[in-house]
Amino acid sequence: MGFLFSLLFALLLSGTSSIRLNQEVDKFNHGPPLRQPLLHVSSSDFNHTSKAPMSSLDKISRDFSRVKFLNSRLSISNKNLSEFVPGKSVKFPPNSGEPLGVGIYYTKIGLGTPPTYHLVVVDTGSSFSWIQCEPCEIYCDPQIGSPFSPSASNTYQRLSCDTKECSSLEAATLNSPRCTSSKTCLYNATYSDQSFSSGYLSRDALTFGTESISGFVFGCGQENYGLFGKSAGLVGLAKNELSMLYQLSAKYGKSFSYCLPSASSLGKLGSGGFLSIGTGSNSGYKFTPMLSDSRDPTLYFLKLAAIKVSGKPLGIAASSYNVPTIIDSGTTVSQLSAPAYSALREELVKIISSEYKMAEPYPMLDACFIGSFDEISPLVPPVQMVFQGGAELNLAAQNVMTEVEKGTTCLAFAGNSNPTDISVIGNQLQQTFEVVYDLANSRIGFAAGGCL
Repeated sequence: MGFLFSLLFALLLSGTSSIRLNQEVDKFNHGPPLRQPLLHVSSSDFNHTSKAPMSSLDKISRDFSRVKFLNSRLSISNKNLSEFVPGKSVKFPPNSGEPLGVGIYYTKIGLGTPPTYHLVVVDTGSSFSWIQCEPCEIYCDPQIGSPFSPSASNTYQRLSCDTKECSSLEAATLNSPRCTSSKTCLYNATYSDQSFSSGYLSRDALTFGTESISGFVFGCGQENYGLFGKSAGLVGLAKNELSMLYQLSAKYGKSFSYCLPSASSLGKLGSGGFLSIGTGSNSGYKFTPMLSDSRDPTLYFLKLAAIKVSGKPLGIAASSYNVPTIIDSGTTVSQLSAPAYSALREELVKIISSEYKMAEPYPMLDACFIGSFDEISPLVPPVQMVFQGGAELNLAAQNVMTEVEKGTTCLAFAGNSNPTDISVIGNQLQQTFEVVYDLANSRIGFAAGGCL
């Protein structure tokens, strides 16, 4: 417990790291980027409760729930799973109080004047940012630190229903806005496991790194169920005018980058994980075009062109890669088309099973071995994910395998059961790479050794 509070205190006091400008990406006429530590928060460190930590099975189940939700966003309208009415509670979702399917990478933001600081989930698949707010008229989930107090801020405002920001909520949250009797705008943000946050659409000063930005639009949550890891809320980085990225773009440009810390350094300060709003910080990027899909223009799409094992492309038709593919910070296990996954699985199983016996399939992960990650990792061959334009992710064993329980290690990939499902480049594949989202030039870049 002492480690937890020491870690949090260090995070709150930490300043921005030194910035290495990347001339290849820095084509914006804006100030230097804002940079904050980015942490993967393990259940033993940040999700400390009286209950047992969430099992690997639960975590993977929620991961697949998120992918189903992302698929639903491209096929059906997912609206109004719950509604907020001041002073009146709604029916609890079936799994209220359980973690959101929104990933487990966190950073620190400040809100208000003077600012108070809060740990929030960072999610590239979400457009809207929100935070738990006092007085929590219906319910706030337990969190680290105190909820944001609007009454303590000199610059806090609630927005009315006739503002353009209120009109923009439906595209940002997939839910229609509502109004109080006094015409205050109400938001409702819903997620893959029917968790949600509802409350007042608001505006206040945002502090990120050493900079304070006035007029940040966010949700002041009065009813919140299902927070993951006792976070205070969520910041969205998807392609939408209400996302944090777009709101900061006038000053810092339409670009952000991050490095997700490796599995061996999860939850530790000094691991090198970061989130940077503004120009990238690495000169070694390899780029692939940033694509869009009209069914959900907020998500980040790219094209996977090939997968190689030990330098040799998988023996599958090029059409096997012709499925919509997104890159997502909130999904852990990468999802591939059935032909691509089957071929990759066959190659890796052939090599690893030469020394380690196959284990019983883990739910939703069907290529598992009897042995720890440390034992099996030396056998894992080089795997390359090759994207349109030649950008590559040269994966290490820690990107390819995951130890789901002591003595059982599985491939961190799964195959789509439906040919029309999207593929997902999950966060485990991205660990230790610096990934830049250069919206101004419609491209995504990767650079090795980003978490330094």
